[in-house]
Amino acid sequence: MKSVAKSTDVTPGSAIRVKVDGVEVCVARTETGELHAIDDLCTHGEVSLSEGDVMGCAIECWLHGSTFDLRTGEPQNPPAFDPVAVYECMERDGEIYVKL
Repeated sequence: MKSVAKSTDVTPGSAIRVKVDGVEVCVARTETGELHAIDDLCTHGEVSLSEGDVMGCAIECWLHGSTFDLRTGEPQNPPAFDPVAVYECMERDGEIYVKL
C-alpha cells in the first residue's frame, strides 16, 4: 500500500485524483465517511471521474452522466457499459493508502 493523500484532503462527498505507480486513481469519500478507490478514467468518455459528483456510494461522470458504483466499479446507467477497476484503500494515522 502506498500513501497517496492526507485524510483531510478527501472530505465527505468529495473525490480527488492521485497517482499510484503511474496509474491515475480516483479516491472518493461518501457522505457517511466510507473511503473508496477506483480507476479515475471513465470507461465511456475517457475523462476524469474525480471531477464528478459523489452521490451515495456512486460517482457521476461529469461529461455524459454515467454513474459508477464506488464499491464494485460497475456502471449504473448508460452511456458507460464497462466497469472501472476498484482498488484496495485504507486510512491510518491521518493518511490514505491505496494498493493497485
